[in-house]
Amino acid sequence: MAINPDYLGREYPAPEVYEVTRGKIREFAEAVNDPNPIYVDRAAAKAAGHPDVIAPPTFPVILGMAGSAQAIADPELGVDFSRVVHGDQSFHYTRPLHAGDVLSSVTRITGIKSLGGNELLTLETVATADDGEHVVTASMMLVVRGE
Repeated sequence: MAINPDYLGREYPAPEVYEVTRGKIREFAEAVNDPNPIYVDRAAAKAAGHPDVIAPPTFPVILGMAGSAQAIADPELGVDFSRVVHGDQSFHYTRPLHAGDVLSSVTRITGIKSLGGNELLTLETVATADDGEHVVTASMMLVVRGE
């Protein structure tokens, strides 16, 4: 089943805001085995010029999970999840994420194309702080393998 090209531009807002906490940052840093002290030690983060501990650069994958899950689960989009592999990931920051951020996010389908018998689905998640400031845009490309 082909991915429905009419879904290009469709948006999936996260159902609730995401509060970035020291505990979530610590857990993520431990999960990716990154011992940088600015992720776990408030004094080290402040000494580096941050208001609190900051999140590792790949932390925003968490923000895109709600929206991308909604998109992939949408039966009319036509994604066979059993054939999906992760193709690419990128992050474009205005500033680092830090403990205390309360973020809203919207995931948008920004690309649908066929290539070499596979289909490529690109999703972009834009996260903004509670004051409306853009914080990060996370882009993810999924490959839906052909049969």
